[in-house]
Amino acid sequence: MSKTKDQFLKQIADAGVVAVIRAHSKDQLIGIAESLLAGGVPAIEVTMSTPNAIAGIEMLANRFGDTAVLGVGTVMNAATAEDAIAAGAQFVVSPMFDEKVVAAAQKHGKIVIPGAFTPTEILRAWLAGADVVKVFPSTGLGPQYFKDLLAPLPQLRLTPTGGVDVKNAGDWIRAGAVFVGAGSSLISKDALAGNDWTSVTANAKAFVETIRAARNK
Repeated sequence: MSKTKDQFLKQIADAGVVAVIRAHSKDQLIGIAESLLAGGVPAIEVTMSTPNAIAGIEMLANRFGDTAVLGVGTVMNAATAEDAIAAGAQFVVSPMFDEKVVAAAQKHGKIVIPGAFTPTEILRAWLAGADVVKVFPSTGLGPQYFKDLLAPLPQLRLTPTGGVDVKNAGDWIRAGAVFVGAGSSLISKDALAGNDWTSVTANAKAFVETIRAARNK
């Protein structure tokens, strides 16, 4: 029996980190996915900036559909969301909030994580049906922003993307993030250039351990 949307969302939240992949080629995706899963990170977001991203998602879904939670990132319109969902994506991530993208994911019962920045944008995305709102770019904001937002708006579920690394991931979790999104700090440019997947597994384990420690405090 296939998992429900809530079960997939719990799987992402339990690990605490979404791996944001901008691969040079879809041929790298199998190696990246294997290394992330070995490190305890099942949530794998293939961004549309990856060449042949939709075909890559389909390939990963066929191979890791039972163990990974596959998603699509940098989604700019509903058509892209539809294509990725048809290929096997269980979650849809955007850098901004577009009601049509949210509606497309909802129609198929998939997780949708739109991007927003200001309190007004974040609340609008939440009220439109976002499962989690991606606060992006979070680089210049810091975890205190989440504390400030969640004080008057405790119902929100938030995730940061931009500037998240293993040193500050715990701070974001303690500030109220449901999970964090990590790109180059998890899958470095050097790892991509040299297909060094052992370093990705090590980074994934470090992220998971840091997040677990933050939740236990």
